[in-house]
Amino acid sequence: MPEYLLAIDQGTTSTRSILFDRAFRPVSVARRDLPQHFPGDGWVEHDPRDILDAVIATAREALAEAGRTAADVAGIGITNQRETTIVWDRATSEPIYPAVVWQDRRTTDVCARLIGQKAEALVKARTGLLIDPYFSATKIAWILDHVPGARARAGRGELAFGTVDSFLLWHLSGGQVHRTDATNAARTMLFDINRQEWDAELLELFGVPAEVLPEVCDTSCNFGVTRPDVFGSSIPILGMVGDQQGALIGQGCVERGMAKSTYGTGCFLVLNCGSTPLASKHRLLSTVGYRLGGKTTYALEGSIFVAGAVVQWMRDGLKLIQDAAGSEALAASIGLDHGVHFVPAFTGLGAPYWDPEARGAILGLTRDTGIAEIVSAGLQSVCYQTRDLQQAMEMDGLMPARLRVDGGMAANGWVMQFLADLLGISIERPALTETTALGAAYLAGLGAGFIKSINETKDLWQADRVFEPAMAPADRDRLYAGWQRAVARVTG
Repeated sequence: MPEYLLAIDQGTTSTRSILFDRAFRPVSVARRDLPQHFPGDGWVEHDPRDILDAVIATAREALAEAGRTAADVAGIGITNQRETTIVWDRATSEPIYPAVVWQDRRTTDVCARLIGQKAEALVKARTGLLIDPYFSATKIAWILDHVPGARARAGRGELAFGTVDSFLLWHLSGGQVHRTDATNAARTMLFDINRQEWDAELLELFGVPAEVLPEVCDTSCNFGVTRPDVFGSSIPILGMVGDQQGALIGQGCVERGMAKSTYGTGCFLVLNCGSTPLASKHRLLSTVGYRLGGKTTYALEGSIFVAGAVVQWMRDGLKLIQDAAGSEALAASIGLDHGVHFVPAFTGLGAPYWDPEARGAILGLTRDTGIAEIVSAGLQSVCYQTRDLQQAMEMDGLMPARLRVDGGMAANGWVMQFLADLLGISIERPALTETTALGAAYLAGLGAGFIKSINETKDLWQADRVFEPAMAPADRDRLYAGWQRAVARVTG
């Protein structure tokens, strides 16, 4: 009997493959960085071949490191960067254009025109989303309109669209399967999350032909099998899930009111809303948390475009720190109230502002300002943006009493303590921080019979450390008011 699960975590800046045993303990890990391409102002692209090559290479490395073969693997779970858009030729499987990444803002003008045409109410009612370049719909249309002959070929059924999960499934199965799951479909701006199907009116609105779309499946199901030559023998693909929903499951947030926040390239706070979608009145997103056995669990999400990316920029762009770990000591060397605010709107501002035209700024500089103040302000910006989301959720009527965290920045104890102080709630960091991959493993394990219900993940979750708030409410509010003034300067 196969005793292992392979989780593929294809993210924005890297690809990981992790082999888990039957008890969902990681046995081996392989990782590769993903090259980023910035061909224009606000444009972000990946080479789809880089994505596929890294997935296959890391999966093989993880198996080899553990001394296991494909025959030892009961199933694969795939979790992926969401909204990133790929269009490929069905006959050759070759992409017709680079992958347009979720951060890409090239369709800002298109979105502004649609908002001006009063289309946002329709989009929000059907998809739970706001009209924004972040989502896939306008990216698909842009590719079809800018690659010669693509729109006509799409109408003839010669082209296929997919988010990264669907692209990987297509290639791993040898072009036999064109499917996605409900969590990824829900991020396209084309999927009715209430009826759980592609919406013809939205397809017409955005100019996307139905012929390019994948079949939408449950988050855990038999999606297909890998070609025997990829890993040595075929492995069933039993789970696919968008990365933030993967982390929601990996954190055991499977009851209404439970929430997690992932601090990777961006930050994504996701709150389990149960079986009924919660329509936000404060510019958060209603989305699919997961769909199992045909039953949908919904979530409320706040998306921050720049979180860990601000640390990368301070390291690689400004050369203020040598590595991410160095930022913690610098921030701890000074007080919290240093008067500097860093608004990292490199590609606009996400929730709850949704301002694609905003650009980054460092405010409050004086002759006394040094590297420590700027680094501290960069780290604090992630916490301030999380409080923006917390307040919006509270006003929408459902706020988490505690928050489970993961992602690279969760390892920074200074940031997590400031987060607890600023939010005024407990911050729970798990013992296993690879929660996105763990969520994919849980879904594959559900399909393989390793667990009988997703509710079992609650009992599998273990804490590494809990950060309790220690700041006086008046100090918390005063610091946050300074952030709000800084954002107002950036958004005008």
